Amino acid sequence: MGYVAVKGGSEAIENAKKLVEFYRLREEVSPLEVAQIQSQFRLAIDKIMGEGSFYAPEYGALALKQVEGDILEAAFVMRAYRATLSRLYYSEPIDTKNMFVERRISSSFRDIPGGQILGPTRDYTQRMLQVNLATEDDEDMQKFLAEFKEDVKGVEKEEVKTFSKVVDLLREQGLLKGVGNNEDTKLMDVTRVAVKYPAPRSARLQMLARAETGGIMALGYSSMRGHGSVHPTVGELRVGLVDVHVTDNRKRKRYIGKVRVTEAEMISKAASKSAKKVPYYSIGYGLCFGQNETKGICMGILDRAMRIPGNNAPANDQEFVLYHTEGVESLGFTNHLKLPHYVTFQSGLSNLRKAVKRDKASEEEKKEAVKANGVLQQVNDDLI
Repeated sequence: MGYVAVKGGSEAIENAKKLVEFYRLREEVSPLEVAQIQSQFRLAIDKIMGEGSFYAPEYGALALKQVEGDILEAAFVMRAYRATLSRLYYSEPIDTKNMFVERRISSSFRDIPGGQILGPTRDYTQRMLQVNLATEDDEDMQKFLAEFKEDVKGVEKEEVKTFSKVVDLLREQGLLKGVGNNEDTKLMDVTRVAVKYPAPRSARLQMLARAETGGIMALGYSSMRGHGSVHPTVGELRVGLVDVHVTDNRKRKRYIGKVRVTEAEMISKAASKSAKKVPYYSIGYGLCFGQNETKGICMGILDRAMRIPGNNAPANDQEFVLYHTEGVESLGFTNHLKLPHYVTFQSGLSNLRKAVKRDKASEEEKKEAVKANGVLQQVNDDLI
């Protein structure tokens, strides 16, 4: 693809940057503090950290402020900053069975060991605009917090406990087919190694965890609507904190902190290839940073869908799914169309003009030939 340098554009570019800042600040209201954004836009920050592949809530809030609320652009900024940092360690695999659970539900079973924990969610509320938030102030906030603390004061505190996995119930009964680990003899790091297709499952799950939420939701939804063969049930969805450990140079396991994650285990019925064999349940898995339940669920749907061979639906095509849900790359390629493409366009325009000119000349020749034939025919008629 051809490009051409634009001379004299440096000053215009600098002024464009200044205009961005002017539009951000022109109303002369108090600037948002990063701590405010981090606290009150937590779901947006979780999406940014996931798509930016960088767990750092404060930086996520800063990126959101910088780009005026554009989540995908903020993820781009986060991933660019992440690329400048040194890679010191790989963390050990996290154990979600030991998660400090904040929310835990199953739509497959009503009664699960430990019970359903609704946690923080708007799933069971009406989506109505709360106009009273337009006049919310510090006094309202402090009043609500005081009332909430009073409500929970009398609640009996229980010892922190972990919960077994719901899907283990199906495994114990021999109803859930294992995924197997034939694809991954060695875990792949997609940030260091170029992905080739068909990609191993470790690469697919990493790329889905970094994917744009809307993109994987669209493809997951397409599978559920019939453009695919996966229409699952939520075996278990849990949100909570997990410990992160690394192994240092002396082979010692070190605790470095906690991260909040969303884990989804999706159960779907899979027909057996042989009529003599009974059908079974299979599992699709999703895990992503923060509380992003839509993404976790759609990851589980697509994880299962991409393991189904011989289906021509978009959701079953690894390359189609993983290339077209990569939000940062899609954003970059789409927006590069706004950059100068003068060389390629002018080349195509020149060729088109020549083709049109040749076509017109050919049409004129045909008209002249028809005219000449008409004159010759008239002469012959006169002679006869």
